[in-house]
Amino acid sequence: MKSLLHLAAAAAFAVNSVAGHYIFQQFSAGGTQYPVWKYIRRNSNPAWLQNGPVTDLSSVDLRCNVGGTVSNGTETITMKAGDQFTFTLDTAVYHAGPVSLYMSKAPGAVADYDGSGPWFKIFDWGPSGSSWPMRNSYTYNIPRCIPDGEYLLRIQQLGLHNPGAPPQFYISCAQVKVTNGGSTTPSPTAQIPGFVKSTDPGYTVNIYNGNLNNYVVPGPRVFTC
Repeated sequence: MKSLLHLAAAAAFAVNSVAGHYIFQQFSAGGTQYPVWKYIRRNSNPAWLQNGPVTDLSSVDLRCNVGGTVSNGTETITMKAGDQFTFTLDTAVYHAGPVSLYMSKAPGAVADYDGSGPWFKIFDWGPSGSSWPMRNSYTYNIPRCIPDGEYLLRIQQLGLHNPGAPPQFYISCAQVKVTNGGSTTPSPTAQIPGFVKSTDPGYTVNIYNGNLNNYVVPGPRVFTC
């Protein structure tokens, strides 16, 4: 009987744990919201853990989530430089922390790209006072000046809600072909993993202790055209 109770408790804990998570699973562009996972690489977690976080700073799973180094049938959307896009989650962000957008140019077809090249950051949503950008969707634009080509377009939300425990990365990557671009080489760039250090103040911060006015989002400086 005790073992049955323990199993029931463990199952309840798992359900409750997953209920506090979320995943960027839907991509929109040109006024169209596309089906779930059409242009976003689906991670290889089991269904009950599909929206779970990544916490290991040394893992390649930080690029595009678990199993995200392969396309696995994801389609590639064609967009003009400067076009607007939106990432939508299965449920609104639940844990306090920043949201960032990154891109990495594939050497050829993005469907064949594992994200091992350089990444550049195109936007950060940080705290405003004591408030964090906890939404169910995030919208921005492809930089107008980047070269034509195929890219991984990556969104991450960093959950900082549990001081003393490893922060949680909620990550997804879309596959995008950029046209009508420019000739600017984005910089600075960083490798993933390696773009965040365990000593970075924006990673180790206790968000419940002190002023966040000087908070710096982890990772490289935002690239601007």
